[in-house]
Amino acid sequence: MSTTPSNDALYYEKNLLYKAAWYYYMEGLTQQTIAEKLNISRIRVLRLLEKARQEGVVQIQLNPDFAESLSSEQALINEYQLKDCYIIPTSGDKETTMESLAKTAAMYVSNHISDYNYINFGYGATILKTLNHLAKSISTTISLVSLTGGINYYLPDTKSGLFSAKLNLYPAPLIMSSKELAASLMQEPALAEVSRMTELANLTLIGIGGMNTDSTILKSSHLTNNDYLLLKMQGAVGDLITHFIDADGNLVNPDFDSRIISTPLAKLEELNNVVGVAAGEEKVEAISAALKGHYLDVLITDDYTAEQLIKKSSHSTQSK
Repeated sequence: MSTTPSNDALYYEKNLLYKAAWYYYMEGLTQQTIAEKLNISRIRVLRLLEKARQEGVVQIQLNPDFAESLSSEQALINEYQLKDCYIIPTSGDKETTMESLAKTAAMYVSNHISDYNYINFGYGATILKTLNHLAKSISTTISLVSLTGGINYYLPDTKSGLFSAKLNLYPAPLIMSSKELAASLMQEPALAEVSRMTELANLTLIGIGGMNTDSTILKSSHLTNNDYLLLKMQGAVGDLITHFIDADGNLVNPDFDSRIISTPLAKLEELNNVVGVAAGEEKVEAISAALKGHYLDVLITDDYTAEQLIKKSSHSTQSK
């Protein structure tokens, strides 16, 4: 089996190198502070800085391509009080971009967990791809905890050797026929136990859904076209773990939301290290809303999406 690093792995490592160089030379942070921000050891920071000097990354200025990306990352970090942000190059192909996002997210998770950690995960195709890459790459023992019902739809085989981690899933559909049934079901011991487990997680990994007709939730037939149109008419710009939010990150249609088997938005906001993984023109509004609602601690996206988010932020500031 080949041990040659993939292009995405190389990009992630180079991104880490440029972050360390940026923080040290451009922002004047100490090596210890950089180690804490990047969640790596101080020794690794030293090695990254030495490598930056050896490879000519650090001269009088950083390589302009990476400098621009890092500047965008810092702009989003500062604007939305994020712990971190990773921006990958945009691909002209949607599937390629999604694949690169998933690989980057898997590498990020791998660098930020240790043995026997719990990781919460949300609903969506990008998160599934991330879990696939994570399961292939990690050697530690971890437990994955679902944040919503209906996960079985897009997990190909929960007993597959592909998922070496222990899976803890809500044994329930995603959307119930009534809020009374949803509330009653969440009191069942099996579901209540999974809900409690989400509070133990060291990291939470979620996708961000846009209001486009090819979204995972529509393709899975969990959400009807009528539900979708009503939510859109009521101001929904996207969803986080199937909770639909408006442009400011506020919940839309509480009555519909009460039928959802999903970790509440208020609880999501309280969790530590929530990593949002999403990109694309159709998701800009939803990502912006998630950031405004302060549901995310880390954002992993692409160049194009980051540029649009910064433009939206600047326009919003100017119009105040």
